[in-house]
Amino acid sequence: MSQTPKQSSTNDLAADRTELAKYRSRAAADRTLMAWIRTSLSLISFGFGIPTIVRSIENIHIEHHLNPVRFSVIVGLSFIGTGMFGMFVGLKQHRKLLKQIESNSYIYETSYSAEIVGVALLVIGLISFIGVIVKSMNF
Repeated sequence: MSQTPKQSSTNDLAADRTELAKYRSRAAADRTLMAWIRTSLSLISFGFGIPTIVRSIENIHIEHHLNPVRFSVIVGLSFIGTGMFGMFVGLKQHRKLLKQIESNSYIYETSYSAEIVGVALLVIGLISFIGVIVKSMNF
């Protein structure tokens, strides 16, 4: 005698779909956090690497109008600070999203975290660009 599979009720199927949707949302939140971590670590690494590179270049060329070592330390610290800020914001955003998923009261809220980090990087890049031009033209 063959057994027929147990039929699930509509409520059981809906509950399963809801739990699977939560699992997918959690996985997406984890991937987003990992992207924040990768970006933040890259920024911190750039921050540590820039002063070393500029010091090496400075040893080759003695003349300077703008102190490139001091400038590179400022730019490097800016990258490190931006990376740390990005890590903080990413962790905070991840924790908030997980709490919303757990409480079954997920309401989409716009986050400007990535834009804030992007603007900070744009400002650092612009200051660095101007510094390189000033250095190369010996103003």
